[in-house]
Amino acid sequence: MMEPLERNVAAELARFDASPGLAAVVDAWPEAVGPDIARNAWPARLSRGGTLVVHTSSAAWAFELGHLEGRIRTLLPAAGLAKLRFVVGPLPEPTPRVDERRPHDFEPSHAELERGAVLAAPIRDEKLRKVVAKAAALSVARAASDRSL
Repeated sequence: MMEPLERNVAAELARFDASPGLAAVVDAWPEAVGPDIARNAWPARLSRGGTLVVHTSSAAWAFELGHLEGRIRTLLPAAGLAKLRFVVGPLPEPTPRVDERRPHDFEPSHAELERGAVLAAPIRDEKLRKVVAKAAALSVARAASDRSL
């Protein structure tokens, strides 16, 4: 029988004095504080005394959020938070929004792949021809997508 992963993770976190309550705070953080604050401040650790240390992108953010500490604390799950402390520190890398598409996110259609093959046909080297055909198809797909905006 397999044990739930959550129990194992909590046990490992406890070995390093990490509070399992931090996971609930991290899960709730973006929705509780909103996207602007979540981009510039992130929960880093929860001390034994119940102080949540929040890393911020700058001293200005730490200062401003310090004034909102009581209000922010009420928006978070009751994980024994006594207070919040905002300090400049590393933030997690932002994840791209679902609606943000980068060039390598495009999958060319069959017609775009054929167009790429036609454009690359004069190239004699087979490997190079395939690479150029794929690049051309992606370029055509990207151009078509950009026009739809």
